[in-house]
Amino acid sequence: MAVQLIKDDEGTTQFVVIPYNEYFRMCLQLSELDDETDADLEDIECEHDIYDNVILPGDVCDVMHHENVSLQAAWRILRGLSQQEVADKLGISQSAVSQLEALDSRPQKRTREKLAAIYGCTQEQISLYLPKEG
Repeated sequence: MAVQLIKDDEGTTQFVVIPYNEYFRMCLQLSELDDETDADLEDIECEHDIYDNVILPGDVCDVMHHENVSLQAAWRILRGLSQQEVADKLGISQSAVSQLEALDSRPQKRTREKLAAIYGCTQEQISLYLPKEG
């Protein structure tokens, strides 16, 4: 079979060109393997909550992933603030901000409101979970 490799400037293969007949044969083989139908699928109940339609900016997700930090910490880092600067704005200690940024942290409503104002986002974007009330 004639195969053509297309490489980038560094010599890394990016694409493969194969004859159409070979491609068609491969597609037929794959379709024979896929014998699952809708009848084979199971319906799974899901619970809906107020966070279903909350959208996070990609930059926040990137910071969470690359820095391996919580959502609250990602917002702080994205806004270029230190924990001490956030502490000063909230009127609390830097160690309290550190606790707020723990993965299992559940800030109260008033704290979420203040954080959202500081970071320029909504309360829902600060904490994607059912919060403690208060």
